[in-house]
Amino acid sequence: MNIVLFQRDEIEKPLPLKDERAKHILKVLHKQVGQSFEAGIINGKAGQAQIKSISEDGIDFDFIPLTDGKPLYPITLIIGFPRPIQLKRLFRDAAGLGASRICLCGTELGEKSYMDSNIVERGAAYSALLDGAAQAKSTCVPELSLFPSVKACLSSLFIDSPNPGKGCTEPDIRVMLDNVKPETSLFKYMEKSLSVGTKMVYASIGSERGWTDKERSLFTENDFTSCSMGSRVLRTETAVTVALSLILQSMGIL
Repeated sequence: MNIVLFQRDEIEKPLPLKDERAKHILKVLHKQVGQSFEAGIINGKAGQAQIKSISEDGIDFDFIPLTDGKPLYPITLIIGFPRPIQLKRLFRDAAGLGASRICLCGTELGEKSYMDSNIVERGAAYSALLDGAAQAKSTCVPELSLFPSVKACLSSLFIDSPNPGKGCTEPDIRVMLDNVKPETSLFKYMEKSLSVGTKMVYASIGSERGWTDKERSLFTENDFTSCSMGSRVLRTETAVTVALSLILQSMGIL
């Protein structure tokens, strides 16, 4: 981990020696009394933690906030629920690259049993998001939401949202990744559509079997443009990383 993250109520308490973060500070970073390490409050400030003492009670330190912790980028990912084994990598990479929200949804062609994964309930999903944030030296963790279907996801996201470009002072951009019926390439569309006032980029990536025509119609009804990233069929977690990278590049961030 490139930054040690704490909940807000932990930052003024000694860190127990049995905590994995304490083990990392002492055994990997080899920090001693008087030395400091990079630390931050989850979804809060980042800074330096100076070690005051190390005892049976734990590592006692003073936290000095210095920065805003690298805020997330205005990108919402809508992802067809992939194989559970892919989820941890997907969460880490999406958090590391700075997506602000991840919406996992069931799809018509997706394996129904994948939705029964308890990765979210048992905390593994949040742990993977934290790992991604720490890797990026960020304190900010993406919001994670689950939906039973594409229709439920889009209804939740856009129930009160005006159509982009129709009287909006800050329009959003909505793209659906699809290598079956794409209208244009993702990067070309992003370069053409991005503006200074863009409020949010919504990017949808299907599960391993892609979208059905019914789901494509739902995206079209909600003003999504179908885009490709080439002719090759990518794994869901790979497509997420590539799509995020192309979007960030078009934003001038990479």
